[in-house]
Amino acid sequence: QVHLVESGGGLVQAGGSLRLSCAASGRTSSRYFMGWFRQAPGKARELVAQIAGGSTTNYVESVKGRTTISRDNAKSTVYLQMNDLKPEDTAMYYCHALGSRSYWGQGTQVTVSS
Repeated sequence: QVHLVESGGGLVQAGGSLRLSCAASGRTSSRYFMGWFRQAPGKARELVAQIAGGSTTNYVESVKGRTTISRDNAKSTVYLQMNDLKPEDTAMYYCHALGSRSYWGQGTQVTVSS
C-alpha cells in the first residue's frame, strides 16, 4: 500500500507561482511513475505532468514552459513547480503513483485569481 499526501495549494494571483509537494509513504519505489493530475469543476481529470523512475518527464501542452515536475527519491517526494499561473489552472490537483497498482492522494486546491 502507498499513501500519498499533497500540500502546497492555495490562492494566488495570475502570474504567481506555487510549488506543490506530494509525500509518499508505505511501499514506495523510485521506479514508480509519479504524476500530477488536476480536475476543475465540471471537467474531466487530466494529466498535468508525469515523471518516470529514470526522471523522464512529460507535460500537458497547456503547462509546458511554465511548470516543472521533479522528484526526490531519498525523501519519497514529488514536486510540481508552477509559474506564471493562469485562471484556467484553477483546479484540484491530485498526486498519482503508478507501480503494480495505481494510487491517488486526496488532492490540494489551487485557485488562481485574475
